[in-house]
Amino acid sequence: MRITPLPETPTLPEPDGGLGALTTDRGNLPLDTVDVRASVTGLVAGVEVVQGFRNPFDVPLEATYVFPLPDRAAVTGLRMEADDRTIEGVLKERGQARQDYDRAVAAGQRAAIAEEDRPDVFTMRVGNILPGERVTIRLTLDQPLPYETDQHGDGEATFRFPLVVAPRYIPGTPLGDEAAGQGTAPDTDAVPDASRISPPVLLPGFPNPVRLAITVDIDPAGLPLTELRSALHVTTADEDRAEGTGPAGGTVRLVPGERLDRDFILRLVYAARDGEDTAAPASLTLVPDESGAEGTFTLTVLPSGRGRPRPRDVVLVLDRSGSMHGWKMVAARRAAARIVDTLTAGDRFAVLSFDTVVERPRDLGAGLVPGTDRNRFRAVEHLASVDARGGTELLTPLQEACALLADPHRDRVLVLITDGQVGNEDQILAQLGPSLQGVRIHTVGIDQAVNAGFLNRLAEIGQGRCELVESEDRLDTAMEHIHHRIGAPLATDLSLHAEGLTLVPDTVAPSRLGALFPGVPLVVSGRFRGAPSGTLTVRGTGSDGTGWERDAKATVTGNRSITSIWARAHLRDLEDRYAVSGSDELERRIVDASLRFGVLCRFTAFVAIDSRVVTEGQAPHQVVQPVESPRGWESPQATLMAASYGAPAMPAAMPRATAAPPSAPRGGAARGTERFAAESLDVPDFRTSPAPPSPAPPSPAAPGMPAPQARRRAKGDAATQRLDNARRDLAEELRRLTDLRSASQADRHQYLLAHLLPVLETTVQDLDHWGDTPRSLSALLTDLRAVSPADPTRLDELWTRTIETLKEFTTPPPKRAFWKRRS
Repeated sequence: MRITPLPETPTLPEPDGGLGALTTDRGNLPLDTVDVRASVTGLVAGVEVVQGFRNPFDVPLEATYVFPLPDRAAVTGLRMEADDRTIEGVLKERGQARQDYDRAVAAGQRAAIAEEDRPDVFTMRVGNILPGERVTIRLTLDQPLPYETDQHGDGEATFRFPLVVAPRYIPGTPLGDEAAGQGTAPDTDAVPDASRISPPVLLPGFPNPVRLAITVDIDPAGLPLTELRSALHVTTADEDRAEGTGPAGGTVRLVPGERLDRDFILRLVYAARDGEDTAAPASLTLVPDESGAEGTFTLTVLPSGRGRPRPRDVVLVLDRSGSMHGWKMVAARRAAARIVDTLTAGDRFAVLSFDTVVERPRDLGAGLVPGTDRNRFRAVEHLASVDARGGTELLTPLQEACALLADPHRDRVLVLITDGQVGNEDQILAQLGPSLQGVRIHTVGIDQAVNAGFLNRLAEIGQGRCELVESEDRLDTAMEHIHHRIGAPLATDLSLHAEGLTLVPDTVAPSRLGALFPGVPLVVSGRFRGAPSGTLTVRGTGSDGTGWERDAKATVTGNRSITSIWARAHLRDLEDRYAVSGSDELERRIVDASLRFGVLCRFTAFVAIDSRVVTEGQAPHQVVQPVESPRGWESPQATLMAASYGAPAMPAAMPRATAAPPSAPRGGAARGTERFAAESLDVPDFRTSPAPPSPAPPSPAAPGMPAPQARRRAKGDAATQRLDNARRDLAEELRRLTDLRSASQADRHQYLLAHLLPVLETTVQDLDHWGDTPRSLSALLTDLRAVSPADPTRLDELWTRTIETLKEFTTPPPKRAFWKRRS
């Protein structure tokens, strides 16, 4: 069996030295090793991720690391090892876990906490690492491998492990409250946890700070494995495997020296079985719980053949934002043109290219047009002129696309081509959800560090498929897959029917089965009660309009990872529904399912606390681990500045790694900084070339912030300042009213009308100018103006009501946790 290294898009060499390189005798950053150990059995991978943290400072350290994991992986365990001690992590409700961690760190105990911020973005905090000490964190995961077959019956499974969180576009108005994290982007009303998913980025030329190791043990489990394809990272295998003399499978290792700047991808190629039936095979696997009362099922249907085409309405949405520069823009244009070329005169289509504005091909109008040669030529001509620029305002073009796909009598398809690097995923899904009825969404993710979590979520909600393209060489294969899916599904309106097997209601994942596409397995999992036996049948409507069905009889296995993988898929379904509704009942269901099955989600966290006290309780020095700039990206700062100008990205200064000095208080790492806190590392402060001047002055609290974002932040800061001033002034009036409770009735009434009324008028007038006045305050002012000084009974009522209203206004509402949906 041979291993084929796929050629990658050429990039300029980045030597481990030069302008901006920082080193010290003591080291520089706390994270120094990442070791990924995977065991692939059939189409499931068990993974252990080992993160090594070392304290190079002479004071206790708290390290924060924002890192990615596969979006479909189930995180099932955490273990902390330090000073010959091993502490097992406990899965708890997230708020409780955070309180336990903070209390432990304040008390001088070692502690670690792992939280999910996105399906594929996580935050690890490790507190009270002693000077010179090393702490090891082990995470365990279960991960399914996506699988597809081609027209010849050959199959390909993909093991993908992301290694870097790429910078994301953050829309919205900055919030005025305390930041949720220590990242470089301010929290906004659209992304209330932006400061948690925007870690500082290393300068180009920074010496490789982390030793990366990846090992994959492969057991084909009876499948005819013929080839391994390694994309992006060069890999080696055992010699007998490389020479093709050993049995199928073996061990693949990453060559040392690679950086954490792109996804690790390993594709396993399986040959078609001789004499295999061309009908769609199906298998049903049951995994009983230890109690025997319930269990988990997984139904897999592997289709073949082609569907019968019918008239289609296709809207192609192309991301041209600044992050799509370079080879990604070239690949995106090619992909879009390939899709346009597949259309026929019986189809209707539209092409929308977007950054902060949405553009359409010239002379094609604002609606759908027939797929004639002339119209397709105009569309391809437009695509050839598209360059990367601006920001990623994704919601508007998706809404416009769904509005165009309104004819229920045609096959309605939306294709999104993007790197998906946005932070407002929940906002997009919540506002887009009602428009998706009857629209099938396919996503094409183009990047070496793609936001696969969001693109998979969007495709599943749209009952379509997600295809990831990590290089131009992968594009042709990916577009062949997309062509089959856009052409016609084999079956639609799928439903599940059980015979002799009792299914637990509302546990099937995905909750909407969608459609069946050529070469793409349909994998459905869920829970059952009672005896592990019976049959499951999938029924639907074939592409010719007739009935379609496949059934499978149960086989029993003891593979517990099947339950973990189902639990993660079920939690993801519930979380997507929560993103739309924000239901407290859904939140409780998510927490209960997460704790019951031991799988991490957005409402829970793994926390490990050492019972031993190792420091005297002083606040530890905080360091946020900077991440690599994704391979092939220009400076993230340059990309963001280009979004301000609406022009192609230009070289500019990149945000430097953030490390607060040892004397900084908790939370002292600055957001939006452009300099490395070199004084904390005892090294000079080197700088890159300065950023171009902003057309509008940014907020002083965020140097280097793009102008539109700075203006939004300034507006948010001004609104917060107005409310703070009003609360402060009326709190003083409330104190005086309270002091006058023992005064005479006449004195109280005089104070109410002669002093408080003018203050209230000024306050409401100021708040009204910005639309910030609460109704209760306006109503109180109206009644005070109307009351007669000769009506003591009414004045007594207003005295009591004034105190209650001012108490309500001057008491800030309880802060909603950043991981919960904001209404």
